[in-house]
Amino acid sequence: MTTKTITRADIAEAIYRELGFSHAEAFKLIEQIIQNVIGALQAGEEVKIAKFATFTPHAKKQRMGRNPKTGENHPICSRTVVSFKASNSLKGTLS
Repeated sequence: MTTKTITRADIAEAIYRELGFSHAEAFKLIEQIIQNVIGALQAGEEVKIAKFATFTPHAKKQRMGRNPKTGENHPICSRTVVSFKASNSLKGTLS
């Protein structure tokens, strides 16, 4: 399996080519979309992008962890993580 990195610049370039926005407008559009997604996740809201995926924030409680190298126990702080669930449409295109 190979990894394909898609940057904001790649997306902005596609918007520029396909929709005719200026480069500056395309970058601004990408930034606004990303900030809206981040803001919703920070507010604890689920973000669904139709026919692509759902992003859901989950609060994880503090727990004890172990350093596998030394065997030492130490606490792992509570935190919020984001889960990604692919839509059925996306899964269908990958099959």
